[in-house]
Amino acid sequence: MVLVAGWLAGAPTQAADADGFRSLFNERDLAGWKVPEPNPFWRVAEGILIGENDAEKKGSMLWTEESFRDFVFECEARWQGEIDSGVIFRKTRDGKRQLQVQMGVSRSLKQDMTGSFYVGGQEKYPDAGRAKNLESCFRPGDWNHFRIEARGDTFRVWINGQAAVTNYVNTNFPLAGPIGLQIHPGLPMKVEFRNLRVRRLD
Repeated sequence: MVLVAGWLAGAPTQAADADGFRSLFNERDLAGWKVPEPNPFWRVAEGILIGENDAEKKGSMLWTEESFRDFVFECEARWQGEIDSGVIFRKTRDGKRQLQVQMGVSRSLKQDMTGSFYVGGQEKYPDAGRAKNLESCFRPGDWNHFRIEARGDTFRVWINGQAAVTNYVNTNFPLAGPIGLQIHPGLPMKVEFRNLRVRRLD
């Protein structure tokens, strides 16, 4: 392990692996994340980060305390049945929208869009940003490894080592932002995460 300085002023010293990745989750608590108050949504059990909505089916976001622009993010995620979750990052110039890699069923399209980019607005899921070959790379109900790369205006997604989205270009999200995990409102859902880590490219 190689010790490197905290990424932001005032951030604690972090430990990076030899490949430059460092963990975003210590498997004990939610240190390093902006936890909503009150927090009935996010918890840690047996080394797993669990997101689950409340009885009123409210939604929630769990954000990293740090912001990132160019990076590679990796995690493993697992869920049963229909959920609507994802990894959210970057910002538009006006700060009103962020880019998302979907996990689970889209509320608007009513179909599984796991691995696809959601951009909001009228386009929502652009064709160039939709995941390919999901049936061959995704394992329903099991742990699945996600790798997301944001480099300039080009974005990529891998699922279990297989390219799902290659060279998706979008110039509308140039600003750095925190990385977020989503619980969508309106449906009962539970999603689990582990091995969350990031490597900066900038």
